[in-house]
Amino acid sequence: MKENSVQTLDRTLDIIELLATVPNGMGVTEIGQKLGLHKSTVYRLINALVKRGYLEKEQSTGLYKIGLKFVEISSLHLQQIELKTEAVPYMRNLSELTGQVTHLAILDETEVVYIEKIDVIQSLRMYSQIGKRIPVYCSALGKVLLSGQKSDYQKRILGKIEYTRYTENTITDGKEFISELEKTRQRGWAVDNEEHEPGIRCIAAPINDFTGKVIAAISITGSKNIISPEKDEYYSGLVVEAAGNISKCLGFF
Repeated sequence: MKENSVQTLDRTLDIIELLATVPNGMGVTEIGQKLGLHKSTVYRLINALVKRGYLEKEQSTGLYKIGLKFVEISSLHLQQIELKTEAVPYMRNLSELTGQVTHLAILDETEVVYIEKIDVIQSLRMYSQIGKRIPVYCSALGKVLLSGQKSDYQKRILGKIEYTRYTENTITDGKEFISELEKTRQRGWAVDNEEHEPGIRCIAAPINDFTGKVIAAISITGSKNIISPEKDEYYSGLVVEAAGNISKCLGFF
């Protein structure tokens, strides 16, 4: 990063940190005086922050204060901390019951992001780690997460998906994926039938917050010989139960 870019970032953070201590807000001139910055510099940086929602201008006073974007980001962070805290005991229990790896994931546009994982000792080696991203259309977690969203959000995401074939079972047709989402919504769980990795099957179920919104999902992942199609009903029951218990801990009834 260039020196002037670092300086700009430092000044921007100085403004944010200053306004965070003043609930009623401050004007451009006062901010400049406090930080030793030229008025035009302050105005330019504030303008960029307002456009992104990090600051807002009180129309009646003309003063600037911290915006709702910070509240949104903080809420998401705290929500993830609470989610992981509540989910881990049930994930461990699910792993013990099934002998399979369990994942906790959230939706980020066209991708699924692992935010927690419980390993088990087994001969089958799978590459997955916290922070890893996988496409929404070829994962049980993705199907569950997207099927639980509002229709306008679904349509927006569906329009952004670029389908890539990972295995012979990968869904690469938009209409087929929409049909899979509807099936998932109706039965309350989803399956990845060797769609992302050959020989690997997954079953996932949604986690709801206190408002009923689907905010995450958990899954079990293992060999097709263990999580076989004939055992989908049995394993899905265990996954759905675990997801339901986590949802209850988050206030969903």
